[in-house]
Amino acid sequence: MDLRDQLKNLFPEHEEQDFQMPEEEFKQKEPLVCKFEKKGRNGKPVTIVEGWEGSEEDLKKVSKKIKTTLGIGGSEKDGTIIIQGDNRDKIMNILKEMGFKTKRVGG
Repeated sequence: MDLRDQLKNLFPEHEEQDFQMPEEEFKQKEPLVCKFEKKGRNGKPVTIVEGWEGSEEDLKKVSKKIKTTLGIGGSEKDGTIIIQGDNRDKIMNILKEMGFKTKRVGG
């Protein structure tokens, strides 16, 4: 007699139901670091967002949202988003609207 049969004997009126695990929504634990950099880029300014803890797909979605909202170029790889120009404040506002905590670094 297995456990399921024993439970049926104990609780004869209980009807077995299918159970689905609720999908867990991703929450960023540490704040995203938003910094400005010119070094090593031939003097061209870029804004870098570091500290991503989620999946690469979600990183691409966030990056695309930032780039289309601001109408500027950029890229994403290895948990960092690189956006052309010094747009820290605007990017931080977009990320805040999306529900992420941000931290401004430098200048």
